[in-house]
Amino acid sequence: MKLLYNAEIHTLDSSHPHGSAILIAGGRIIALGDKNKLESLAHGKVEKQDMKGATILPGLTDAHIHIQHYALGLSKVDCETKTKEECLRRVAERAKTSKPGEWVLGHGWQQNDWDGKFPTANELDAIAPNNPVYLTAKSLHAAWANTAALKLANIADDTPDPKDGAIQRGADGKATGILLETAMERISHIVRKPTPSEIESAIEKAQPILHRMGLTGIHDFDRRDSFMALQSLNARGKLKLRVCKNIPVESVEQANDLGLRTGFGNGMLWIGSVKAFMDGALGPRTAAMIEPYEGEPHNRGILNMDGEELFEHCRKAADVGLSMTVHAIGDKANHEVLNAFEQLREYEKKNRLPHLRHRIEHVQVIHPDDAPRLAKLNVIASMQPIHATSDMIAADRYWGSRAALSYAWRTQLNHGAILAFGSDAPVESPNPFLGLHAAVTRQRSDGSPSAEGWLPAQKLTFAEALSAYTLGAAYAANAEHRLGALAANYCADLIVLDRDPSEANPSDLLTIAPSAVMLDGEWVVQ
Repeated sequence: MKLLYNAEIHTLDSSHPHGSAILIAGGRIIALGDKNKLESLAHGKVEKQDMKGATILPGLTDAHIHIQHYALGLSKVDCETKTKEECLRRVAERAKTSKPGEWVLGHGWQQNDWDGKFPTANELDAIAPNNPVYLTAKSLHAAWANTAALKLANIADDTPDPKDGAIQRGADGKATGILLETAMERISHIVRKPTPSEIESAIEKAQPILHRMGLTGIHDFDRRDSFMALQSLNARGKLKLRVCKNIPVESVEQANDLGLRTGFGNGMLWIGSVKAFMDGALGPRTAAMIEPYEGEPHNRGILNMDGEELFEHCRKAADVGLSMTVHAIGDKANHEVLNAFEQLREYEKKNRLPHLRHRIEHVQVIHPDDAPRLAKLNVIASMQPIHATSDMIAADRYWGSRAALSYAWRTQLNHGAILAFGSDAPVESPNPFLGLHAAVTRQRSDGSPSAEGWLPAQKLTFAEALSAYTLGAAYAANAEHRLGALAANYCADLIVLDRDPSEANPSDLLTIAPSAVMLDGEWVVQ
């Protein structure tokens, strides 16, 4: 039994919002209150800890992360640089220490942060003549490859574009080295796959990094290999994050055949939703739009399916009690998803099926007519605040006036939608305090674009943003009765901070980090 006292505890429990002491046993919270009251409830051996006025918050959850990609990416070349030249320098350094023919892998480049132009294979050929190079973009919806990699994948100038993807070609008709959406699979499928043990080891090593950021839970959007690794870690007692695991839409029929339900699992690892992709991303301009991108009259992005096709997947999931979560970034994609969810709600009602907690991932830009529909349909807005500050320049440039309803958290909250916040790591840093900063300031770390922030009408208060990383994320995972707050019978997952972030200058959120983190009643950072 543990008794933490002399603390400023923000419980996020509306019936008891503050406390100075917390009593914990068996991985659960027994009670909150003052030290004297809790001492009278304690029995047996009690470990008492003076918190010396520190602030305690519920553990934070990243409601959208790719844990396998993030963990493996920690060993790749970091391509998120201010200039293309610096990215090339880093790739050249890795190539020099790699054996001839060995793959050089990297992640994080974003042409919109450079000169706005896509890079080329020739640039990589010059610095890595003896190695195939494959660098995924920050969005994970584009990749940059050199000639050696293209040859190994049998990609030639006349190779047809795959469904829902494109091999970018220059004015001369030659492949440039940029692969969009499903075209990336031509190379990703031939790169040596990490073994299950390598994935498991990478995730295990990544856990302490996430803990030190204040995360005690995640919603994972990677696929089978990630799920296998997480199950193995859980079986060995090595899983130290609470994981809501989403499964790919390609598996919906197998899940239907098995009768797999949302919520199946245990307190550390359980099934969330079926994940589908409706479109691409803003970075490579593949997000599906109702009207063309600014300055690109023939480009409306890539729509992977319409609402009717999506509904068919939704129906198969709903029949066995699986909720849906759908990636939708462009306004056309969001429109089609909402149409499918409207059909789904009618289907649930007609067939007396559970009213499940469906989600849209990202909701990055939405048509004004569609903005109220998430709340109306009780669809969760699973969004990533840090995307707004990364993408603001591109959003203004390519969406123009439509950007007024991009990354529109305030709009969704005002309509009554539930927000669940995450990072989409490795697309962005999984540090939730960077997300909190973006949510309350809509500024980059350097204070740009202005003191008011980008589209300041969409800013949130700290309390609203924190709720999306705690209560909202717990609700989205069907775990709001045990996670997201500090209350009796809830899981003892909490973080300790040397200063109260709710009273700090918003710019201080960029550097705040927990001094201690508890998961299931045990300290994982202290």
